[in-house]
Amino acid sequence: MNITGIYLVSDRASLSGKSLDNVILMAVKGGATMVQLREKDVSTRFFIEEAQRIKRILATYTVPLIINDRVDVALAVGANGVHIGQEDMPYPLVRKLLGPGAIIGLSVETLEQVESAEAFDVAYLGISTIFATPTKTNTRNHWGLDGLRKVRAISRHPLVAIGGINVSNAAEIVQAGADSLAVVSAICSAPDPQQATELLRRISFFSAEEAKRTPT
Repeated sequence: MNITGIYLVSDRASLSGKSLDNVILMAVKGGATMVQLREKDVSTRFFIEEAQRIKRILATYTVPLIINDRVDVALAVGANGVHIGQEDMPYPLVRKLLGPGAIIGLSVETLEQVESAEAFDVAYLGISTIFATPTKTNTRNHWGLDGLRKVRAISRHPLVAIGGINVSNAAEIVQAGADSLAVVSAICSAPDPQQATELLRRISFFSAEEAKRTPT
């Protein structure tokens, strides 16, 4: 699968009173290429019903639905894949349960984890986190741009950067090696999520083109 562009990660606390369904719809209209549904504090029933609803919205635009952490929810709703962390279900078991066609992303927080992931056929690595962010507080460290460059130098996988990403730093993150930008509050909290996504998508696209032209 082509892992590029803007990867929306939902965050209920960042919605500022807006409807999650509508924020996701506007983000997809703005060009988001993947959507991860992340819920930490809801019941399993609520999560499943919400995921089913979001899946129907995304199907119209052929945008994959990724479930954060919960392999059971992904299986229950027939999601396109899951995103897992280092403390979640081990990748080989997730692959066995979801099958060869599932999109499975894996968060990495150290270079050792990046090296270990070389043995896995993950769809992408989530580089967590690039910069400090209030939406993701349980990470070991912040990679920064230099850390992202180091990961790019040793990993064969597509890289999805997450953490503190907005219009002011999106270009340099892409130029440092990110294939995709996972964005939370810069879209979820935006007054106009569609416009915010469109701007980030343009920055990401032109930065990627510039990176191709720049000798390494």
